[in-house]
Amino acid sequence: MTDPAFWRGKKVFLTGHTGFKGAWASLLLRRLGADVYGYALPPTHQSALFVTARIADDIKHRIADIRDLATLRAAMAEAEPDIVIHMAAQALVRPSYEEPVETFATNVMGTVHVLEAARPLRSVQVILNVTSDKCYENNGNGAAFGEGDRLGGDDPYSNSKACAELVTHSYRHSFFNAKGAARVATARAGNVFGGGDWARDRLVPDAMQAFLAGEALRIRNPNSVRPWQHALDPVLGYLSLVERLAGDERFVGGWNFGPDTASEVPVGTVVDRLIALWGDGARWTADSGPHPHEAAYLRLDCAKARSELGWTPRLDLAQGLQLTVDWYKALREGRDLRSFSLDQLDQVAGAAQA
Repeated sequence: MTDPAFWRGKKVFLTGHTGFKGAWASLLLRRLGADVYGYALPPTHQSALFVTARIADDIKHRIADIRDLATLRAAMAEAEPDIVIHMAAQALVRPSYEEPVETFATNVMGTVHVLEAARPLRSVQVILNVTSDKCYENNGNGAAFGEGDRLGGDDPYSNSKACAELVTHSYRHSFFNAKGAARVATARAGNVFGGGDWARDRLVPDAMQAFLAGEALRIRNPNSVRPWQHALDPVLGYLSLVERLAGDERFVGGWNFGPDTASEVPVGTVVDRLIALWGDGARWTADSGPHPHEAAYLRLDCAKARSELGWTPRLDLAQGLQLTVDWYKALREGRDLRSFSLDQLDQVAGAAQA
């Protein structure tokens, strides 16, 4: 449960605020009364949540690149934030094969830049680096990964996220280890979905785009298992972690935020449920490839967040998919998506009111 009293008036520097999960975080932070200072590249789709929910209307933000250290330093120093939440990333596995240099530059050196920009600022109390469930070395045995498991990753994206974890560890022990220094943690979430996501090669937005166009969804690996969750569940977890970090240094380190085991299902199961919810002749077909390697199994052990933070997912898979399909149908119908998105946020977050 997030605490509006904690967030009211807090200055939050949020990288990646134009992205899918960053946009939902921006909406929630503003709902809680925080002052949001965004820093990110422009949104990549005309119907992205950042655009359709008109998030720029009530935050301060700068369109810029985290690979530009000088600009990032100036923006963060100007904001004088209490909290830094780092979400900006090259966030997809398949494009990382096409652009490995950009992926490593953004995800590794971008993390260095965020931590370096925050390092001299006395105002910063907490730094949260959002990485990925794919930061773990995946041997394919199907076991759920815990926070103490070995980091790794074969593809450039997964490997870059493991590197970002190591960078954060180094900075935490080298530069944020004195009394009164900012407390630093990382958060690793599962495969998120929800309204306003248009990333290519990501199952749910691929499905929504195909169904909106009346086309068949092309599926690469229907048997691959992932931890599926609506974006608001891990975002609420991130904010709960920040609250605890601000008051207790024992909460530094890495944290998993994944769904219940019932939501760790194959791609094909998710597709069948999306088709049933969408109707209107929605369908899928096999995409035979060739395709670069992707892990067949990926599951998260979230016992630490449940026992030490008291965090649990608020949505099961069916509820999350229903909210998502409702959002894209609202887009198709020309509804006011700022109001619609805020209604969904309030439905999930409950007491999270400004």
